[in-house]
Parts: sequence; structure tokens; C-alpha cells
Amino acid sequence: MSGEATFAAGCFWQVEIVFGNTPGVLSTEVGYTGGHAERPSYEQVCGGTTGHAEAVHLTFDPEQVSYDELLEVFFNLHDPTQLNRQGPDIGHQYRSAVFFHSPEQERAAIAAKERAATAYKRPAVTEVVPAERFWPAEDYHQRYLEKRGLATCRVPSAAA
Repeated sequence: MSGEATFAAGCFWQVEIVFGNTPGVLSTEVGYTGGHAERPSYEQVCGGTTGHAEAVHLTFDPEQVSYDELLEVFFNLHDPTQLNRQGPDIGHQYRSAVFFHSPEQERAAIAAKERAATAYKRPAVTEVVPAERFWPAEDYHQRYLEKRGLATCRVPSAAA
């Protein structure tokens, strides 16, 4: 039996490739969730008017990777203390959020958020909210980095 999880942590391309390379993750799909518009497009979501977050929905094998381990990956792949931004991406659509699918996931996400705040020594602004309708992004966004032979979309920092 597989589990499901949905996370938002900035641009969904980076989130997808990190989770896609996580042992035990069976599939990833990028898309939009947490908003009010039906069938939102990338342009609409980027315009900031739909309320959706760029997110990744994944299925995983709980015998290979636990939900707690996925939360650890999630909180380590972005800065959960930044409100509505990650790196150069700014706006509500780039917010940090865990969209839980069960009461157990909700409890685990709240505990992980508290651990992240302690580790960062600042409040974590990550939303922990019920999973809503997930709208898959356009085909060209699916496995975007992988299709281009890229391992990341992060810009390396300048050497000091």
C-alpha cells in the first residue's frame, strides 16, 4: 500500500526533483493547490490571484520511507522561516506549506514545524493545512529539470 503527501516550498521544480530522488518516493506530480480557482493555469497562479501554491503531490512506499522522513526532507530543502518566498521567487504562490491527508500527517507536520523553528532559531511560517483539490500543472512543468538534464534550479552563491 502506498501513501500520499503534498508539499509546497517555493518553485515546484526544485521540490519535485528533490523528492523524486528520495528513496521510497514512487511518483511525483507538480501542480497547484490551496486556492479558489478551478483548473488554474501557471500564468494565473504566478499572477497571484488564485490563492494556489505551487506544490508537489507524491506517492511513497511507507515501508521504504516514512512520512516523518519526508517531512525532514521537506524542512531541509527550503527555509521555512521565509514568508511567501524562497530565493528569488516571491509571492503567496511560493509559500511554505504542508497539505496533510490525515490527522496523523497533521500531527507529524506540526511537530516537524516546531523542530524546524528550533533548528532555525526563528518561527517557522509553514502552513499546515488540510489537502484540497490538487490541479496538475501543464505537461511541460512535469519533471521539468530532469527533462533538461539539470539536477537543480538553484543559483550557486558567489564564493567569498
